[in-house]
Amino acid sequence: MERACAHYPFAAIVGQEVLKKSLILNVINPSLSGVLIRGEKGTAKSTAVRALADLLPEIEVVEGDPFQSDPHDPKTMAPEVRARHEAGETLPVRRRKVRVVELPISATEDRVIGTLDLEVAIKEGRKTIEPGLLAGAHRGILYVDEVNLLDDHVVDVLLDSAAMGVNTIEREGVSFSHPARFTLVGTMNPEEGELRPQLLDRFGLCVHVEGLRTPADRVEVVKRRAAFEDDPAGFVARWAEETARLRAAIAAAISLYPQVQAPDSLLFEIAERSLAMGVDGHRSDLIMLKAAKALAAWGGRDAVSPADLAEAAGLALAHRVRRRPFEDIANARTA
Repeated sequence: MERACAHYPFAAIVGQEVLKKSLILNVINPSLSGVLIRGEKGTAKSTAVRALADLLPEIEVVEGDPFQSDPHDPKTMAPEVRARHEAGETLPVRRRKVRVVELPISATEDRVIGTLDLEVAIKEGRKTIEPGLLAGAHRGILYVDEVNLLDDHVVDVLLDSAAMGVNTIEREGVSFSHPARFTLVGTMNPEEGELRPQLLDRFGLCVHVEGLRTPADRVEVVKRRAAFEDDPAGFVARWAEETARLRAAIAAAISLYPQVQAPDSLLFEIAERSLAMGVDGHRSDLIMLKAAKALAAWGGRDAVSPADLAEAAGLALAHRVRRRPFEDIANARTA
């Protein structure tokens, strides 16, 4: 029997609507390329990301495959699974939820990308790959708390994998590649240092969160958190109905997304916004379009509205704006 979820329920988080919506948009369309959540300590950043796992849809994977291969799409298959598929083998399939894989700050490069299993090599004389965190995150979400404190070489690995959608392990003359398409979610406290521009640009969206400013909200946070700590299972059960409603709404938005239309006039407005903000490249244009369509789908609409675009611009442009020295992302204007 599967153990009850020990995570604080997503639906029970007080306030932080922009944070929650940015995560939901990435579930509706994983190609949004993730979200960077900036803010002071104690603002529900990590709580929201970990709670997201209970809202994620189910996917089909090849049973026993550590690389999360899709049994129906050769492009997402690891080499061994693809060879079995091309040989006509009927692949064993099981359904499970999309995973949130957490990358610890202390993770080594081998832990992230994978390595050669030396024990098998020595004992059995054959070369076997030991998968890393990127294998587990394929077709899922890779979560990095305090992403700005990661070692530079690990950041470079993430940049390469995020750009190519492939992870390559090279050890002792052995080279092995597998698909590694994941949604990157990072949290950070700006007081502890900023991210390199190359990594900033890899996050599709960026939100800045602050502590709640009204006594009533702060009291509600304390009451809910205390109730959760006193009886986690009971608290989760009390929020089960609201969680189910939220999960159903996300599933409906995922189904609607492919039907959402955006007129050419809106595409021109997207381009004009990027040009006005002096944003480099075209990534911001693509992200704004995808975010606006996801917002429309979340609102149950099959056409993007000007309000959707304005909201998408606020999420997609702030961290890409050329800033003066010492200017903070949270103070960058996007409208």
